[in-house]
Amino acid sequence: MERFRLKILLFFALAAFSQGIFAQVPSDTLSLWAEGQVRFAKQVKFYAFRPEKPNGIGIIVCPGGSYYWHDKMEEGMKVGEWLRSKGITAFVLFYRAAGKAEIAFHSRLVFQGKRHPDMITDAQRALQYVREHTQEYGLDPDRIGMMGFSAGGHLVMSAACFSTTDFLRLSGVGTTASLRPSFVVPVYPVVTMNPPYVHKRSRCGLLGDSRTGNQTLRDSLSLERHIPDDCPPVFLVNCKDDPIVPYQNSELLDAALSEKGIPHRYLQYEKGKHGFGVSEELGSPECREWRNEFLRWIGALYSLSL
Repeated sequence: MERFRLKILLFFALAAFSQGIFAQVPSDTLSLWAEGQVRFAKQVKFYAFRPEKPNGIGIIVCPGGSYYWHDKMEEGMKVGEWLRSKGITAFVLFYRAAGKAEIAFHSRLVFQGKRHPDMITDAQRALQYVREHTQEYGLDPDRIGMMGFSAGGHLVMSAACFSTTDFLRLSGVGTTASLRPSFVVPVYPVVTMNPPYVHKRSRCGLLGDSRTGNQTLRDSLSLERHIPDDCPPVFLVNCKDDPIVPYQNSELLDAALSEKGIPHRYLQYEKGKHGFGVSEELGSPECREWRNEFLRWIGALYSLSL
């Protein structure tokens, strides 16, 4: 009898574990680059989450990780599944990142490795792909946005700020698709590359060890300096007790958007820290409300009930 009970308990434990692992199964695994088309092409992963009844909105999701790695679950696959559950077609992008080993070995002092503009090139390639496949996914090409977390927040805002710079052309790719996201959702984002509020690890991850002191490059990727007149609408979220990315990054972005008169919503919560994504457990009860606020915002933007 005791052995039978143990088997039953093991069965339910494995079932629960499997549910956790497979709850965020993408509908499609896509290939953005052919082998050899760009450096480290195989490391770029792109996953589509198709809802049963798509509402026409598509969102490319860029997880954070200081431009060294990706938070694949909390800021990636779980976000894709959450958006899918709301009728939004999500595309989770694991863009080229420097790699955790770089934190210890600093090989980019000698070798190029993965660094800017690799990340923004992957983001533009994702936008190109989605816009060229809108009919297949039941999407409106004018409702393709981007959502990013931490360093991924910097990446999606970069896509908005530098949409007129065709980084794809540097890789020999031509496109007639718009490279401007329709809206942008940076969540506790990295924004500036300059002190006193720079997140140094993200700066090094993006620029590469040999270029962190390049002031011209720092300025060119400090997004508060580069908000375009036609910047798409922005939904911005962060917490004042963020122990990773100084909360002033979001305040800099909010001020820059306000100065340009860009339509945006800024939610700053007192507590919630960093890295909560769309979790039901991480962060705080108040900051987890950002998900409902976002759904109301995007619904109002496109006259939808989500």
